[in-house]
Amino acid sequence: MSNPGITVRLTLWITLLIAWSLAPMLWQLISSFTASGALIDSTVPFQERWTLAHYIELLFTDPPFWRYLFNSAVVAALSTAFTLVLAVPAAYGLAQLPTQWCRKVKNLITITALFPYVLLFLALLELARTFHLGNSLLALSLPYSGLTMPLALLLLTVAFEGFPKELEDAARTEGFTLSQRIRWVILPLIAPASASTSILVFLFAWNEYPVALTWLSRSELLTLPVAMARIAGSSVYTVPYGGYAAATVLGAIPLLVLVLLFQRQIVSGLTSGAIKG
Repeated sequence: MSNPGITVRLTLWITLLIAWSLAPMLWQLISSFTASGALIDSTVPFQERWTLAHYIELLFTDPPFWRYLFNSAVVAALSTAFTLVLAVPAAYGLAQLPTQWCRKVKNLITITALFPYVLLFLALLELARTFHLGNSLLALSLPYSGLTMPLALLLLTVAFEGFPKELEDAARTEGFTLSQRIRWVILPLIAPASASTSILVFLFAWNEYPVALTWLSRSELLTLPVAMARIAGSSVYTVPYGGYAAATVLGAIPLLVLVLLFQRQIVSGLTSGAIKG
């Protein structure tokens, strides 16, 4: 029988951890429905504190805020597609290398994944200027795909290494070509790893700010982080706390839905190689 004292302390720590994690999000949610004057004046009557004005202003401005959500979704989806199309065959080939060589290549990829991409900022800016890649959502997805490629390779390589070789050998015996084996045999079995990789790439592209700030200048093409930064700095005299909080809530809803829909695949994919060997 477990110790009741340990159970109580564990429950208390978990409760505090959940409260600590959810408090900022709850504060943003409450602030998004609070009138601007009530955010800084506690004497405002209760019935006058709550409003939908922040959301109405965001959704009916020109361009409307949903346009920024759409732009971020397009860039994130394109980045995810480009990354998976290139990373899946590359990871498969890497997993076929002898163990010693595979380990060396993965070490190099790990170093690349840990490299702070902000140091590449000027190089990416020069590429955008030279090849006229600015103000294009399609072009913006290209550096995002390159920046997330090392992490995608690492996750997918681990998944391919854990794939039962007997199944692939049986498919080869049945006359399946390499592309058919990958499409019909391997990919369905590494779906959790592919899902977790897709989510991580999508989140990076959704939240990335410095590259989007320099590659996009037209207001109707701005992604969500850049648009939110403009909302926060829209006035030199006051900070639009309510509007910024509403923008935060609207920007978090798609990610929340995405994570809730694929939470099992994400956890399964991230832990697929934890017990290997």
